[in-house]
Amino acid sequence: MPDLDVAEQAQAGLCQVTVVLPCLNEAATLEVCIRKAQASFDRLHLTGEVLVADNGSTDASRELAQAAGARVVDVPLRGYGAALRAGIAAARGEYVVMADADDSYALDVMDPFIEGLRGGADLVVGNRFRGGIEPGAMPALHRYLGNPVLSRLGRLFFRIPIGDFHCGMRAFRGQAVRDLGLRTTGMEFASEMLVRASLAGLRIEEVPTTLSRDGRDRRPHLRTWRDGWRHLRFLLAFTPRWLLLYPALLMTGLGVTAFIWLLTGVQRVGGVAFDLHTLVAAATCTLLGVQVGGLALASRAYGEALGLLPVSRRMDKLLRRVTLERGLVFAVITVLAGIACFVGAVVQWSATSFGELEVNQTMRLALSGMLLILAGTQVGVVSFMLSLTRIGDR
Repeated sequence: MPDLDVAEQAQAGLCQVTVVLPCLNEAATLEVCIRKAQASFDRLHLTGEVLVADNGSTDASRELAQAAGARVVDVPLRGYGAALRAGIAAARGEYVVMADADDSYALDVMDPFIEGLRGGADLVVGNRFRGGIEPGAMPALHRYLGNPVLSRLGRLFFRIPIGDFHCGMRAFRGQAVRDLGLRTTGMEFASEMLVRASLAGLRIEEVPTTLSRDGRDRRPHLRTWRDGWRHLRFLLAFTPRWLLLYPALLMTGLGVTAFIWLLTGVQRVGGVAFDLHTLVAAATCTLLGVQVGGLALASRAYGEALGLLPVSRRMDKLLRRVTLERGLVFAVITVLAGIACFVGAVVQWSATSFGELEVNQTMRLALSGMLLILAGTQVGVVSFMLSLTRIGDR
C-alpha cells in the first residue's frame, strides 16, 4: 500500500474508523479530544479520521480542529442530534465512534468499543456507572434520578439491556445506523438511536467507560428539565402500548366493572354508599378507556404504515380480525342497544303520565344508553381509521 496520510487514506476509501465530535464553541477542549482519538488510532493500528460536526461555532473551534488534522463539516441546523446526524452521514469509516467534544470521555481508550464491533455487535454503548464517574463529573440530579429513571423506563418499554441510556460515547457500524433513518435534532437523539436500533433488531452491547469532569470554561449545553422531558416524550411516543393501550385497558376494565356493579342499585362497602355519582364516574372512565384504546390501535397502525415503527405480528393479526365490517357490526349493535335503553327510560316515564321520574332507576337506564351509544360510535370511527391503513390488502 502506498504511503498515504490519514486524510488521504480516508479519501481513498481505506478509512476504518471515523470519530464524530459534535461541536458548538468547544475551543477549550476540542483539540485535546482530537489528539486523544488520533492516539487511539495509532495504538490500535487503525486507519481513522476525526470529523468535527460544527454547529455554528463563533470561537476558534473550526480553525483548531483543522489545524489538528480533523475534517470539519458545517451543520446549520442547531441541536446535538442534528450535529451528530450530519456527522454520521458524512463519516467515511466502516465504524463510527461518537463522543462529546468536552474532554469528558476517554477517546484515548476506544479498545472495548472497537472490540465489541469486531465481535459482531452493531451498536456498542458505554456505561459510565460501570466504568467510573469522577467526582463532580455528573450532577447528582442526573446521576441518581434522571439517568437511572429514564434508563429503567427504556429497559421496561423496549426491553433493551442497557444500563446507561444516555452515555454520549458509542460506537456503531456506520451504515447500519444510517439505515435507521434517525430524525430527532436534540438531546433525545441518544434515546432515538437505542430505540430504533432495538426495534430494527440490531445487536446492541454495553461496555464500561469512564466519565471525567469536562474541561469547558462555560455552561454546558444540556438543560436538565427541558432535555429530560424531551427524552421521556420520545420514549412514550414510540411505545403506544405503555402510553395508551395499557392505561386504556385499565380504565375500561375498572369502568365496566364498577358500572355493572352499580346498575342494580346502591352498593355499600362498610359505611360508604356508592350510587349515581359513582355510576357517572364509572361511565366516564369506561368511555375514556375506549377512546384512548382506539387511539392506541390507530397510532400503532399509522406508525407502522409510515415506517416509524416496525411491523408487529400481533398488530397485523389483530387488524386482520378487526375488519371494518366487523367493527361496524359491533358499533351498530352497541348503538342500537343504547337506543333501546333510552326507549326503556321513555316507557318508564310514560307510566307516570310523563310526570316526575324516580331518578335512581331511570338515570341508570339513561346512563347505560349514553355509554353504549358513545362507545359504539367510537368503535365505528376507529374501525374506519384502521381500515385506511389496510387499503390495498386482500
